[in-house]
Amino acid sequence: MNDDLETSRPASGAPADVGVLGGGRMGAGIAHAFLLAGSRVTVVERDAEAAAAAAARVRESVEASIARGTSDNDAATLASRFATSTDVTDFAPCDLVVEAVPEDLELKIDALTRVESVLASGAALASNTSSISIDQLAALLDRPGRFVGMHFFNPVPASTLVEIVRGEASAASLVDDAREWVRAIGKTPIVVADAPGFASSRLGVALGLEAIRMLEDGVASAEDIDAAMSLGYKHPVGPLRLTDIVGLDVRLGIAEYLASTLGERFAPPALLRRMVAEGKLGRKSGEGFYLWDAR
Repeated sequence: MNDDLETSRPASGAPADVGVLGGGRMGAGIAHAFLLAGSRVTVVERDAEAAAAAAARVRESVEASIARGTSDNDAATLASRFATSTDVTDFAPCDLVVEAVPEDLELKIDALTRVESVLASGAALASNTSSISIDQLAALLDRPGRFVGMHFFNPVPASTLVEIVRGEASAASLVDDAREWVRAIGKTPIVVADAPGFASSRLGVALGLEAIRMLEDGVASAEDIDAAMSLGYKHPVGPLRLTDIVGLDVRLGIAEYLASTLGERFAPPALLRRMVAEGKLGRKSGEGFYLWDAR
C-alpha cells in the first residue's frame, strides 16, 4: 500500500478501502461491518438491479445500527463512504476485497480471478467461502500469497465470529493483518488451516445433518430437537432453526462437498434434498423447518 492509503486508514485499524463482490445478505452484512469501522466500501454486483438491491440492504442495515446506537456516525456520513457498481475495475483502489458470491466453485474461481486482475500487487483478496478449499482457489490465482479465507457468519451484523482460513501459500503477514481487520470491525477472529469445511462448517453441518436425520426418523419435533440444544447445551439457536437461517440449499451444497471429501458421514439426508427440491429453503423462502416472514 502507498503512504497515502496508510495515512487515510481509519482509526479502528480497518482497511481504508474495502470492496465486496456480491451484495446479497452476506455481502451486504460484510459491507455494513466495514462501513461502521470507518472504511470506504464498494459493493460490486452483476447488474444495476442487483446493485440497487444491495444498496437497499446495506442502507437498511446501517439505519438499524444507528437506531440501536451502535454507530456514532449519522446515515449521511456512512452513505458518503459507500458505493455500488457493476464493474470490478472499481475495486482498483481497494486494500482488501472480499468475495461473497454463492457457494459454487466455478463461480468463485471466475469471480476471484476477475477481481485479482484489477487489484494492486499489495492488495489483499479474501473469500467468504464456508467450505471450498482455499488452496484449491489459490492455485488459480497469480498472487496466492495475498489470498486468504475470511468466513463471516450470518447475520453478519449480529455475529461476533470470523473464521480466517490460512492457505498453504497465504503470507503470514496477511493472516496477521486479517486478524487485526476482524478485531477492527468488532469481531473475534479464529485462525484455521485449510481443510474441508474448515472448523465451523464441519462441526455445524455435522450437527445440523444429524438433527435433520432425527426429524426424518420421528425422534422428536423440530422445536424439541432445537430446544434440546439451546436449553441443554446453551446453543444460542437450535440446529434446525439455524439451518433455516443459513438456507437449506446452502447447507445441502456444503454437505455434498463434505461428503465428497470426508465421506458418507456427511451424506445429505433425503428430507433435506426433498425440501430443497420443493423450494423450502428456510427463512429466505418463507418456509423450511419453520415458517418465516419472507419479506
